[in-house]
Amino acid sequence: MSGRVLVVDDSDSVRRMITSTLRMAGYDTVEASDGQAALSQVRASMPAAVITDQNMPNLDGLGFIRAFRKMPGSAGVPVIFLSTENADTLKQKAREAGALGWMTKPFDDRKLLGVVQKVLGR
Repeated sequence: MSGRVLVVDDSDSVRRMITSTLRMAGYDTVEASDGQAALSQVRASMPAAVITDQNMPNLDGLGFIRAFRKMPGSAGVPVIFLSTENADTLKQKAREAGALGWMTKPFDDRKLLGVVQKVLGR
């Protein structure tokens, strides 16, 4: 398993911001624009961690996490769930699907790095 973080969001600007923040902190990143593209990425190479948005075309965040957790090798990979929504029911569904962490948009760089460092044990 590499030290790469998969960033999944349909917003180019959000993906670029997350990727830029992680790269400046020394993380290697790979991007996907929705859950379907993310599944293709993880089939090619299992990441060390995943940050995924909820509201995306083709396959949303919950659908991606559920499909991802059925894949061999995904059990130890932390998933951080990103959403503009802060509803407890959505948080519960994300946890049940297999998400480890939760972040509400908008967020700042320090919080993002703190969460990633915590789940990757750095």
